[in-house]
This record gives sequence, structure tokens and C-alpha cells, in this order.
Amino acid sequence: MASIKIVRRKNKQRKDGTAPLALRISKDYRTNYSFLGQYVLEKDWDEKLGKIKKTHPNSNRLNNFLMQKLTEANNLVFETNDGISSLQMKNKVKGKGHRKSFFEVAAERLQEKYDSEVFSVARAELSIIYNLEEFVNLKKSANRDTVIKEIKQRRLDRISRGRKSEHSISDSIKEFRNKKSLYFEDINSSFISRYKAFCIAYMGHKTRTITNQLIFIRTLFNIALKDSVVDIKHYPFADDKEKIRIGSGHKIGLTEKEVERIEKLELEYQTSIWHTHNVWLVAFYFAGIRISDIVQLRWSDFKDGRLLYTMNKNEKPLSLKVPDKAKTILKEYKKGHKNNNGYVFPFLKDANQNDAEDIFIKTRNATKLFNKYLKRISAICKIDKNMSNHIARHSFGNIAGEKIHPLMLQKLYRHSDLKTTLNYQANFIHKNADDALEKVLNF
Repeated sequence: MASIKIVRRKNKQRKDGTAPLALRISKDYRTNYSFLGQYVLEKDWDEKLGKIKKTHPNSNRLNNFLMQKLTEANNLVFETNDGISSLQMKNKVKGKGHRKSFFEVAAERLQEKYDSEVFSVARAELSIIYNLEEFVNLKKSANRDTVIKEIKQRRLDRISRGRKSEHSISDSIKEFRNKKSLYFEDINSSFISRYKAFCIAYMGHKTRTITNQLIFIRTLFNIALKDSVVDIKHYPFADDKEKIRIGSGHKIGLTEKEVERIEKLELEYQTSIWHTHNVWLVAFYFAGIRISDIVQLRWSDFKDGRLLYTMNKNEKPLSLKVPDKAKTILKEYKKGHKNNNGYVFPFLKDANQNDAEDIFIKTRNATKLFNKYLKRISAICKIDKNMSNHIARHSFGNIAGEKIHPLMLQKLYRHSDLKTTLNYQANFIHKNADDALEKVLNF
């Protein structure tokens, strides 16, 4: 017999402290949840009785609603003689007419990332959803240049409204929850082929960017399959339908001499380009720590001459000795450390420490500023390479070459798999290939 109970999913609690109520359907050691669209605070929920406490202003009405849903679910169990699984029961509880759109599932995924404060992923995936919406609404008869201009303008408007706090990720999530213009059954091989062509012709996307979008679509399909939103026969990535191939792009790092030119660069004290110069070098000195992590470094992260560092991307801890070159730069910032609210660098000194999204936004704004000034630094140093935040990591890999054992590089890079390190380092090791070429040509 299936067991059905109303529960408060505290693991999905939102920033305002409320968490969703759901029917928990358990059978044969399997559990599924059917969300009821209601959110309550922990203080207003009686976990033992599975009902709203009287402290909630609408307790009577909500409890009547919950009792109705619980009764409907139990009636379904008796009607089917308990001959269905917990997942099938969940889908029946939702109602035969319920059919989630692609955008609805995408919105739920975004909400999950947003609630988990993984804002970088939420923003990246939201951008893909907007691209898909542009494709779905594309007027093929319209002039392509006009369409491209309109797409760019809509994107600029969204960015502008976001900066003015007139539109947030949450607002976008609400919008896509109600969009029914695309269903999983619509996304077949033909759709994907046309979407890839759209990304190239209208969005100007490169192969890797398009691949990332296909990976996202595939991820949503897997979620939809798990929740029985779509039948497996509609899965466009099965067998030979659509193969996602991740290419290995060229990673170019700076040479020792180019890094030395940057080190010797003299810039006006306390200017934006001066800060950019220092942040980039510190990232390089610590084996290419991501710039976004460097921005968030605190003085409390340094103990006994070591940096106790946890990488935001994969939450892997690492302890590194502070190199002498890094000490020289950090010494300059130690002078005014009381002014930066505990941070080493000044970019987050005004951030709301209780608001993870505010910290994320100010970190992102700082990294955008760095990219701007790194271009100027490369011009001053006469470096004919695309200087960006991430090139600090590539430069460390390039200079390390074959000098350091791969196992040690794996530790420095914080890679989970040695194969990842070997593939990464292969971008910078060319000696064997060069020697082989010379042997063939010098006849």
C-alpha cells in the first residue's frame, strides 16, 4: 500500500525562509513528491500532524486545501487497487491534463540553482533559455539584419533593467514558468539542427557555445524523463539522433618573459589598472586560482604563511605556501586592510555580507573591469595574445610544461581526475611533437 503524507520540503527552502509543501508518495522503498504550490515558514508548520499551525493568517483555508489534496491522492490509491508505482501515482495526482512545457521545467531548474545560490550557473542557463525563446519566436520572413539588431537590443534592455534592479533572475523565472510555447516533444533532430544554424547565423555563437547549449537541453530532457514529463521515444540524443561532441579548443598561456614584463610594469598607485595588475599576478602566483575566487579572498584565509583556499567551483580545499612575490603585493593591501571589510582586495568592501547574490554581482562586475584593463596591460607590455582573467591559469600551465609531475599539477589545479590534468596540460606540452617534426624534415 502506498503511503501518502503532506510534508514541508525544508531542503528546498527559499531565501525568505519559506519552503514548499508537497505530497510525499512512498511505495516499494521509492519516494516521489508532488508539490502543491504553497510555501510556509517553519514556525507555521506542524510536522507531526502535517498541517498549518494557527499562527499562519490563512491556516483554516490552507488546511482545507491540503486535506482536499490528501483525500484526492488517497482515493486514487484505492481506485487503482494500489497497482501503480509512486512515480505513476505522482503523475496521476498532478492530473491527466497536466503537461509541463520545456520552459516550465527550465524555470524549475533555474529556481533550484538560484535557491542553492549557484548564481553563475543560473545566469548562464537563463541566457540559454532566452536564446531558445528567440529561436521559437523567430520570424523567418523578417530581414536577418533587422532580427539580429532586435535580439541584441532586447538583451541590452534586460542587462540595463538588471543593473537598475528593475528585473531580477526571480522575475525571469516567474515569466518562464507560464510559457507554453515549447514542449519537449517539439525538440527533435530537425529542431536541434535548425537551432544550431540559428545560433551561428543570428547569435554569432562559436562551436563550444552551441555545444554548451545542447548539453543544457539534454540535461532538461533527462530531468523530464525522470519525472515522466516526456516519453523516452522523444529523446533526441539517443542512438544516432544527435551526438554532442565536446571539442578541445586551443589554450594559450603567457611565456616566462611575458609574465616578467607584466611584473616589471609600473602603474599609478591605487588606480583600477593597478588593482587589476596585482589581482592577476596573485592569481598566477597561486597556480592560476580563478579571478572570481581571488576577488573574494579574505585576510582570515591566510594562516601561518599559507593560503587555506576553497575553490568556489567545486568546493575543494587546498593549502598553499604564500610565495614571496605574492607577499610583496599582499603587503601593499595589508596597509589599508581595515577599509575593505575583511577582504584582501577592495572590490567587495561595500557588498552586503548577508546577501550571496549581491556578492556574486559585485564579483562579476569586478571581473568585467579586469578584462577591460588586462587588454590595456597587454598593449603596454606588447603582448600579442588575448589577455583575459583566465589566462593566468593557462600561463601557469604553459610555464609549468613538463617541469612538474602531473600528480602535483592535479593537486595545484584542484582537478578531481588525473585525466583532466593530463588533457589540460597537453595544450602546453609540444616538445615531443616538435622533435618528431624536426626528425622528419631534417633529411
